[in-house]
Amino acid sequence: MIRNVRLFWQGGLTLLLSLGDRRVPARARLMALLALAYAISPVDLLPDAIPLLGWCDDLLVVPTVLALTARGLPAPVPAEARARSLSLQRRMPWLLPTVVLGLAGTGLLAWGLMRRLTG
Repeated sequence: MIRNVRLFWQGGLTLLLSLGDRRVPARARLMALLALAYAISPVDLLPDAIPLLGWCDDLLVVPTVLALTARGLPAPVPAEARARSLSLQRRMPWLLPTVVLGLAGTGLLAWGLMRRLTG
């Protein structure tokens, strides 16, 4: 489980670092931006109000668009970004747990606040 989270984290960080490179075409940046917009947009193929089913479209659409984005990158860009990603992870091993705990804490706080406000 931890290994899968690390691989996911490494891939995401590699893609993020790749998108900052000047050699990346504008359409790849646009696709990544569209994936992010879809993930945070209240307009979905399946409404998020439907328990569990509403998140399935996000879990399919966003990774698919990001994978297509990664395939459109020039070959040396992801390799260099992966090396920078590994270097960053070695220098800051606390980064992944901090991000995961921060997101979990934010989610719990938002859930508690919504529950408090709605009754």
